[in-house]
Amino acid sequence: MWLLDKMLKKLIKKGELIVTNHDGKEYRYGAPDPNHGPVRARLTDKGAAWHIAKDPRVGAGEAYMDKRLVIEPPSDIRDLVLLIRYNAPFEKPGALKPKGPITRSANFITGKLDQINWRSRSRRNAEHTYNLTRRLYELFLDEDRQYTCAYYRDPTDSLEQAQLDKKAHIAARLNIKPGMKVLDIGCGWGGLALYLHRHYGCEVLGIALAPDQIEFSNERAKALGVDDKVKFELLDYRDVEGQFDRITSVGLIEHLGTPHHAGFFAKTYELLKPDGIMFSHCCGRMGGPGLTDKWTRKYIFPGGYIPALSELVTQAEKHRFIVTDVEAVRYHYALTLEEWYYRTMAHQAEITELYDERFFRMWQFYLAGAEAAFRYGGLVNWQLQYVKRRDAIPMTWDYMFEEERRLHTLDEAPEWHLSRAAE
Repeated sequence: MWLLDKMLKKLIKKGELIVTNHDGKEYRYGAPDPNHGPVRARLTDKGAAWHIAKDPRVGAGEAYMDKRLVIEPPSDIRDLVLLIRYNAPFEKPGALKPKGPITRSANFITGKLDQINWRSRSRRNAEHTYNLTRRLYELFLDEDRQYTCAYYRDPTDSLEQAQLDKKAHIAARLNIKPGMKVLDIGCGWGGLALYLHRHYGCEVLGIALAPDQIEFSNERAKALGVDDKVKFELLDYRDVEGQFDRITSVGLIEHLGTPHHAGFFAKTYELLKPDGIMFSHCCGRMGGPGLTDKWTRKYIFPGGYIPALSELVTQAEKHRFIVTDVEAVRYHYALTLEEWYYRTMAHQAEITELYDERFFRMWQFYLAGAEAAFRYGGLVNWQLQYVKRRDAIPMTWDYMFEEERRLHTLDEAPEWHLSRAAE
C-alpha cells in the first residue's frame, strides 16, 4: 500500500478520497470541495494496491473489473474516476505514470505498434468493438444508434435531440444538393446515411468493417424502402472505387492509427470529385501527439488512437487538401458519455445477463473514464471540412447557419426513451 499511498497523496488535493485497505486500515486524501463529494473505496485483497500502483491506467480498471477495488455507496466508479481526473486534468498526469523508464518505454513501443492496422487487423478490431450484441447498444444509445459525440445546443436537451442536432450540424457543413453521391466511411448503424438521403434525396454508400452494423443498416434501408438509393457494404475504405461529391467519416479516424493517416488522405483525395467536400468528425487530443492508454487499447478499442489536430492537418496538407473549417467540439462528448453511463446503469441487470458482471464493470469503467477525459482532461472532438478547390464552398459561412436552422424545423426527436427509462 505504501506506493499507492504515496501516489494518491501527491495526486488528490481537491475533493476527498477515503481508501480502506484489505486489512481495514483507512487512508484519507484531499480536502472538501464543492464539485466533488467524498468518495469511499475499498481494496479487497493484499495485492490490489500493488496491482494498481505498478501501472495505474491498467491496474485501476482491472482491479475494479475483478472486484479487487470496490466503491462504497452512495458513490460509484464514475465518482472516483471523475475525482481522479479532476485532480489530474491533462493527458499525462505525472502521478499516474507507470513507474520506471523500462515500463514507460515498453508502453510507448507497444502503443505505436498497436496502431499498425492492416486490412485483416482492422476488420478484427472493428468486430471486437462493434459486433457486440445488438441489444447492448439498444440499451444505452439513442434510437438511431449514434455511437459518437452528440451535439448539445442546450445542455438540458435529451440525448435523442442532441444526436438529431449532430446530424443537422454535419449536413449543414456538407452543402449537399439533390442527386449527389455521398460516401459515408465508418457508417455505423446507418443513421447519418439515412438522414442525408431523407433530407436531400442523395445516393449514399455506407461502408464499415463490422458485419452486424452492415446487416442492420441494410435492414433499416430496406424497411424504409430506400435500399435502391442508400446501400451499405462490408468494405475497407482502401478498396472503394469511383468518385463521390461528398465524403463523410464520423468516428472513423480514431480507428486508423497514425501510420495509416497518410493512406487515408491519399485515398479520400482520389475518391473526392474536384469540386467535392469531405467532412470528418473524430475524437481528438488538445496539445501535441500522444498515446492511447493501455487499458482502452486492451479492452475497448484495440488499434485505436485519438489524434492531435496537428497530425490531421499535416497529413491533409501533404495530400493537397485545403482545410476550410475546424471546430473544437468541447463539452459535448462529456454530456453524451454521462447520458450513456446513466442508461447503462439503468439496465445493469439486463447487461449483466447478456454478458456477465465483469463485462458490466468494464463497460462502466470505460464510459466513466471517457467522460472524465472529455470533461476534465485533454480530449475534445474535432470537426473538419476539407476541399480540393477553394471555390467548392460559398464565400461565407452563412450557408451553414441557414441550412442548420432549416433542418432544425424539419424533425422532432423521438421520445421513446422516456418510457423505457421508467422500466
